[in-house]
Amino acid sequence: MSFFKRIFSSEKKETLDKGLEKSKTNFFSKLTKAVAGKSKVDDEVLDNLEEILVASDVGVNTTLKIITRIENRVASDKYLGIEELNEILREEIAALLSETNSGEATEFVIPIQTKPYVLMVVGVNGVGKTTTIGKLAYQFKKAGYKVVLGAADTFRAAAIDQLQIWADRVGVPIVRQNMGSDPASVAFDTLQSAVAQNADVVIIDTAGRLHNKVNLMNELTKVKRVMQKVVGDAPHDVLLVLDGSTGQNAFEQAKQFTAATEVTCLAVTKLDGTAKGGVVIGISDQFQIPVKYIGVGEGIEDLQVFNKYEFVDSFFK
Repeated sequence: MSFFKRIFSSEKKETLDKGLEKSKTNFFSKLTKAVAGKSKVDDEVLDNLEEILVASDVGVNTTLKIITRIENRVASDKYLGIEELNEILREEIAALLSETNSGEATEFVIPIQTKPYVLMVVGVNGVGKTTTIGKLAYQFKKAGYKVVLGAADTFRAAAIDQLQIWADRVGVPIVRQNMGSDPASVAFDTLQSAVAQNADVVIIDTAGRLHNKVNLMNELTKVKRVMQKVVGDAPHDVLLVLDGSTGQNAFEQAKQFTAATEVTCLAVTKLDGTAKGGVVIGISDQFQIPVKYIGVGEGIEDLQVFNKYEFVDSFFK
C-alpha cells in the first residue's frame, strides 16, 4: 500500500531491518511451515497464524483482534491467496496500531510549544532506562534542543553514576545529589536549573523498584507535585521503558506501572537481541498507550522514533 513508503533515511531503515531480523526470521520460518501446500487462506491457516502471533509475544487479545480483521478480509474478498496474506497482515496491524495514535512521528521533536518540555522516565532496573535517557538526550541535542538531565533515581548510586557518564558523553548538564537524597528535591532543583538555563528539554530519571507499588506511587506523585511548583504542567510526558526481550514480562511491568502512575508513552528496548519483537504490537494495543521510541541496537544512534509503517514494513517484509 502507498502508506508503506520510505519515511526514514535508508540508513535508519537499514538499522531497523537489522534490529528486527531475529523477530522477523522467527515469525516467517513458522509462517512458511504453516502455509506449506496451501493455496488460499482457510480456517487451518488462520488457526496456525493465531498460534504464531501468540508465540511471537503479540499477546492473546491483540492476536484475536488481528485474526478477526483477517477473517473479515477473507469474507469480503471471497478468495485470498497465501501470497496476499503477508500484505494483509501488514495493513491490518498498521491499522490496529493507528487506533492508539502510535507511531506517527519520524523525528525527535518535542510535542509542546512552551519550554521546558519535561519528560519523566519510569521503569524497573535493567530494562535500559538510563541508557534510553542518555540516547534520548543525544538525539534531542542533535536535533538542536538544549537538554538538562535530572538524576532522581537516588535509590542506587550506580544509577546516578551511570547517568553522569551519559551526560558527559553527550555533553549535556546534569543535576544530581547524593545517593539516598529525596528524589523530589532532585527533580525540583533540575527544573529550577533548566528554567534558569532556558533549556528546551528536561529528562528526569526515577527509581525503578516495583516491589512495593504503593511506595512507588507515592514517590512518583510527590516528584510530580514538587516539579509543578516550578513548571505548572510538568511532567508533560511520563515515559515507561520496557525491555522487549522479556516478552510477556514486559506486559506485566506495563500493567504494574500504569497502575502506579499515569504513563503517557512507551519506549521498548533491546529489540535487536530477541525474537519477541511482536511485543511492541501487543503492548501498544492492550494498554492503548502510544509507543514513542524503540531500541534496535547498542549504538548511540540505535534508539529510534517509533513509526508504525516502518516497523510493520521491517517486521513483515
